[in-house]
Amino acid sequence: MIDIGFIGLGTMGRPMAGHLQAAGHRLFLHDVGPIAPELVAAGGVVCKSGKEVAEQSDVVIIMVPDTPHVEAVLFGPGGVAEGLSKGQIVVDMSSISPLATKEFAKKVEALGADYLDAPVSGGEVGAKAASLTIMVGGPERAFNAVKPVFDKMGKNVTLVGGNGDGQTTKVANQIIVALTIEAVGEALLFASKAGADPALVRKALMGGFASSRILEVHGERMVKRNFEPGFRIELHQKDLNLALEGARALGISLPSTAVAQQLFSSCAAHGGKAWDHSGMVRALEMMASHDIAKA
Repeated sequence: MIDIGFIGLGTMGRPMAGHLQAAGHRLFLHDVGPIAPELVAAGGVVCKSGKEVAEQSDVVIIMVPDTPHVEAVLFGPGGVAEGLSKGQIVVDMSSISPLATKEFAKKVEALGADYLDAPVSGGEVGAKAASLTIMVGGPERAFNAVKPVFDKMGKNVTLVGGNGDGQTTKVANQIIVALTIEAVGEALLFASKAGADPALVRKALMGGFASSRILEVHGERMVKRNFEPGFRIELHQKDLNLALEGARALGISLPSTAVAQQLFSSCAAHGGKAWDHSGMVRALEMMASHDIAKA
């Protein structure tokens, strides 16, 4: 049973670490804020730095918000890199830049350790249910070594290629999710403005070709006016920025992704950066001067 370091114990990291702990792994924990009491009570060892985590762990998992945070965790003062030794594995489960990921991997590999980028999809619900989709990039030997750990946090675990490919897959996922939220929002707004009951319209569509997980979960949020965050708009904005920056670097156009980002920006401008990303529908409602349903 390998010892695991876990850095970043927020909305996602906290339940993910809990599953590993429940499976019998000894955890070495670090975060910028207080560590969840239940993780400590169950035997988690609180560390003062990423360096200390790395010195005591076989595998170090990172789950923080954005690219600069991962860079600081890895290479900042007292960072993970200072405590790494040959044969260890660093697993970044954050959603960050694919290009930066490739550079981070090179630096970690130069220290004799392996690096996996393993972003996730499924949000807080998936983290709590251990049903996350995990998209992994990196060496196959490292993936095989960590696969049993991934299986304790997710149900769909795939090695998609080399370092950076996991992050590229996550960006693609976020494009599809954002555009599907927008489509569901437009459809329910159209139905509601036309006088139909959006809850019944959603129910009917769930039985047809338009059915999707977004229609099921986020369509319900739109109808019930529940925009408490499972995944915040500001985080989805970050992911779409990665998509649009990548598109510019690749010389391609992602027009619908750009529109979705502007709708998120409209929500943020109206105080909604911390809304659940299903709250994108509020931007459409404001343009139409019509809410899908009453709160």
